[in-house]
Amino acid sequence: MRRLGLGSLLFLQHLPRTLSSLLQAICFRKVSAEEQIKDLLRRKNFKEAISLVEELECEGEMTKEMLSFVHAQVGFLLLFDLHFEEAVNHFLQSVTMEPSEIFPFIMRDPNRWSLLVPRKRYWGLHPPPVPLENVVDDGLMAIQRAVFLRKAGVETATDEDFLLNPPSRAELLESAIQNMIRYLRVCRNKDLALQVREGVDTLLMYLFRALNRVDDMEQLASSDNSCVVEELESLLDDSGHLRTLAFLYASKGLSSKALAIWRILARNYSSGLWKDPSMEQPNQDTGTSVISGTKTAAIEASKLLEELSDQDMVLQHLGWIVDVDEEVAVRVLTSEKRADQLSPEEVISAIDPKKVEILQRYLRWLIEDQDTDDMQFHTLYALSLAKSVIEAIEMESSYQTPLAGKFEEANTSNVENVINFQSPIRERLQVFLQSSDFYDAEEVLDLIEGSELWLEKAILYRKLGQETLVLQILALKLEDSEAAEQYCAEIGRPDAYMQLLDMYLDPQDGKEPMFKAAVRLLHNHGESLDPLQVLETLSADMPLQLASDTILRMLKARLHHRRQGQIVRNLSRAISIDTKLARLEERSRNVQINDESLCDSCHTRLGTKLFAMYPDDSIVCYKCFRRQGESISVTGRNFKREIIIKPGWLVNR
Repeated sequence: MRRLGLGSLLFLQHLPRTLSSLLQAICFRKVSAEEQIKDLLRRKNFKEAISLVEELECEGEMTKEMLSFVHAQVGFLLLFDLHFEEAVNHFLQSVTMEPSEIFPFIMRDPNRWSLLVPRKRYWGLHPPPVPLENVVDDGLMAIQRAVFLRKAGVETATDEDFLLNPPSRAELLESAIQNMIRYLRVCRNKDLALQVREGVDTLLMYLFRALNRVDDMEQLASSDNSCVVEELESLLDDSGHLRTLAFLYASKGLSSKALAIWRILARNYSSGLWKDPSMEQPNQDTGTSVISGTKTAAIEASKLLEELSDQDMVLQHLGWIVDVDEEVAVRVLTSEKRADQLSPEEVISAIDPKKVEILQRYLRWLIEDQDTDDMQFHTLYALSLAKSVIEAIEMESSYQTPLAGKFEEANTSNVENVINFQSPIRERLQVFLQSSDFYDAEEVLDLIEGSELWLEKAILYRKLGQETLVLQILALKLEDSEAAEQYCAEIGRPDAYMQLLDMYLDPQDGKEPMFKAAVRLLHNHGESLDPLQVLETLSADMPLQLASDTILRMLKARLHHRRQGQIVRNLSRAISIDTKLARLEERSRNVQINDESLCDSCHTRLGTKLFAMYPDDSIVCYKCFRRQGESISVTGRNFKREIIIKPGWLVNR
């Protein structure tokens, strides 16, 4: 249909070929553009109507706002004709349409946002907004009525596709909801008023729940959203979408309610009341494992607890998280995301004594990461590590007792696990005992006194200054000659080596003398020992051939050391005499001054004035000497930094 011209009246005359025919005239009047558009919309010629409006807008006879108005009008007409996708497409092309205009299609009036809906009737071409269920039901009734009229021979404006293949109610309703979701998602990116944003997000959650799109619900709830909790909590709770509700609570800062839900979820998964997602989605060689629902609940709860400074709430939920996953519990306790850290005393008292690893990891975090010097925590950490090592050793020894063949095979893996556990934990204990200076060594020593932790005992006795006990453990219990000699070097006294030699030669407690270790000691450190004391200490039972070479070398070294000392002493004496002589020569030097002698600095005649002479033979008057100082001469030479060495009698020889 084309738009008519601007003439007020058009007269068309039709002259028949025969004169007997009557003269006929048809008269047309001007119709406004708006009426033409309305007429096209009533006859459902939507594309022609949009084309006409766009043409008028290009010619400047219609505003862009009017174009948006017509797009919205067409969208509503298509919506009631059950063409939801096309309807939303027109809604999105309308810049003047407000998101609140579709609220009545999703939530029945009255509701929280009823007053936000603009009272636009457009041109009265479509019914007032009603919930989508009613739109679909009314549309289906219209299709049925059109089918009946078609059979009676009456033509209708109903879509031909609907008449040939009538859609089901479920299909239409799903399509309506999906397209409403599409529209609201686009609206979320617009700059909207707060109440409108709340309505968009809340109703979007309604639509997600209607289609049971759980992933979209959880993504919306966990992201930055404007959902109204009061409108959704009963809905989500009744429908069983507790995860979504927990995410929603967390996004609104309602941590206590969110944590309570995660606790309920973990309990229901573990007790079997709910099916675990990991059981419903078995791993199918994809290289990824499905996390259990219980662990997921603990992880999500930990994300909240890691940022909470509410100590009571953190400790309240710590217990069930520990039961689910100890690693997650440790992350909660050692989190540095919270503004105020938890009280260590309260945390330690709240940890189950059976959860030894959690306690140790928390104490280790306090000591290494938080740099605490509190003796209480250092001592508690050392005691906990020592207990774990002792228990591992006892368990290992119990597995090594004679068993029947079948039990030995069954327990082989257990023995390996215990040994693998003992190795790192004992190494950690040894490193801590050596590096820390803030634990009570006596208390730790009392705990391990009856055990076979000899190296740990040596470290503790060293902290307490018990040198003899340390040497006895290193030399006799551990038979570590290198460590024993190194400890003697740390002591730094020759008598320490003699004490170690006595231990090797007379170990007591029925042990045989350790001649090889004694020979090693004499070989490495014999020059620092008194040969007479060594000979007096040597046992009569010691084979002479084992120590003869070493003793001979020790005596030669001793003699060499003595003679070397004599040489050094004599050289030092000669240098001292040479220095004294040079100083005497300098002091006894004579200088002849006459009337023509000048100051090397100010060049004035010296005459009878006081003067000074520097070691480089430069002469200055006393006034210049006071100004220059006694260390720097006129030539700029600093005698404290650039020392003048004059050959003496010792060097000449």
